Amino acid sequence: MAQNRELDAHHRATVEKIFNHPVSHNIQWHDVLSLLQSVATVSEEADGRYTVTLGSETETFDSPRHHGIDEQQVVDLRRMLRGAGITPKSTAGLDAKDSPSY
Repeated sequence: MAQNRELDAHHRATVEKIFNHPVSHNIQWHDVLSLLQSVATVSEEADGRYTVTLGSETETFDSPRHHGIDEQQVVDLRRMLRGAGITPKSTAGLDAKDSPSY
């Protein structure tokens, strides 16, 4: 659990990809997992699922068969991140040392 860590440039780029319209089909699971481990509580289950708690919301994500996440996962991630106040606008122009802690 790496909650309350600052977002680095790589994590901010992942946030931007998640919020891009139309939905990007090239968002890598390992990038998403790294972002989530920085801002949320993440537990890996025995069946390859990940339980993610961000703020008051908990969501279960299946580890994708391929490297990229699917459209429904993008929608779920947008909802969770937006609910926690994490959007491209909230992270734009921030240096890692100036990033807010979540």
